[in-house]
Amino acid sequence: MADAGLFIGWGEVVRGREVEAVENFSATLEYFAGLQSDGTIESFEPVLLEPHGGDLDGFIFVRGDAEKLAALRVDEDFQDILVRAGLIVDRLGVVGAAMGARLEHQMGSYTAAIATFA
Repeated sequence: MADAGLFIGWGEVVRGREVEAVENFSATLEYFAGLQSDGTIESFEPVLLEPHGGDLDGFIFVRGDAEKLAALRVDEDFQDILVRAGLIVDRLGVVGAAMGARLEHQMGSYTAAIATFA
């Protein structure tokens, strides 16, 4: 069961790069489908947000093992996808996330830290 995630979020498509955005999005989904097939990740979920006046237009949430996701973040193919996406969309970001047992561990650490302030 996944104990970690990657939140890959982006803002608006750079004007004039709409065609590249669609092509890159499709290629990125194929890339993550391959990672899921080979067991590198547990699952992924692409999300497009409706217009809301904010900076976030969409994201992909990737679930998997923390160590495998850490290795993925420095993988050359993953980095190439991020470089290309960064030229196509504004405000691209990748943020690690804790889930499952890792979330419980982090909350335990947080609770212990709170006790030091009491």
